Amino acid sequence: MEFLGYLVTGAAAGTLAGLFGVGGGLIIVPALVFAFTLLGLSPEYITHLAVGTSLATIIPTSLSSTFSHNKSGNVFWPGVKLLAPGIMLGAWLGVAIAVQLSSASLQLIIGIGAILIGFRLLLSKKEDKGGQGALPAPPLMLTGGTMIGLISAIFGIGGGSLTVPFLTRFGMGMKWAVGTSAACGVPIAVMGAVANIVLGDNIEGLPELSTGLVYWPAFAGIVLMSVPFARLGAKLAHQLPAKVLRRLFACLLFVVGLKFILGS
Repeated sequence: MEFLGYLVTGAAAGTLAGLFGVGGGLIIVPALVFAFTLLGLSPEYITHLAVGTSLATIIPTSLSSTFSHNKSGNVFWPGVKLLAPGIMLGAWLGVAIAVQLSSASLQLIIGIGAILIGFRLLLSKKEDKGGQGALPAPPLMLTGGTMIGLISAIFGIGGGSLTVPFLTRFGMGMKWAVGTSAACGVPIAVMGAVANIVLGDNIEGLPELSTGLVYWPAFAGIVLMSVPFARLGAKLAHQLPAKVLRRLFACLLFVVGLKFILGS
């Protein structure tokens, strides 16, 4: 029954990853917190274990989503190359900070952040021209990437909730931003997962079949379903108008944000 829950979580997370370029973490983390609570794991590290496992599952999900978006020509690779160094640095720093925070603090902060980002997307009246936009200078891209990686790693998300608004702020069309965000999720997930394994290795009381803060049974169940469903989500993204995609993305952030705040 436990593994079935991981399969359902993977299907939902994969679809959302492809549809919104969010890496699925916004669904995986709260789902794993719920699952780990039912399993009776220690509340002191439940959220941290959910975050670390989520980042590990985002690696194949983001790769699958990136492949689909790139096939449709909606990944702006020069932007990915400019953001990647800062993203990787920020991801390691983010995990280093996260292991020092309580579970309740993690849930509260991500909840507030998700709602604020959702409001910004929903209230934005900026015209979506559907192009690549004019990205800022490399120093600003490095700084932006570092902040995206840091915050994403703290909360176990693929960075879409931060990368998409960052890119659209500089005129990139929503579909381009979603595809590029999916590609940026790969370095976030890789560095974040490695950091959780390394920095979480000394935490006592973690369950068997875990390496640091990555719980492998949950990883296996989620990945098994998230990869094929990520491709389905990416196909749906190319069929929806940009305005509808933006509103759906904002609504998703509201739901997840409220869940985190009420559960903290």
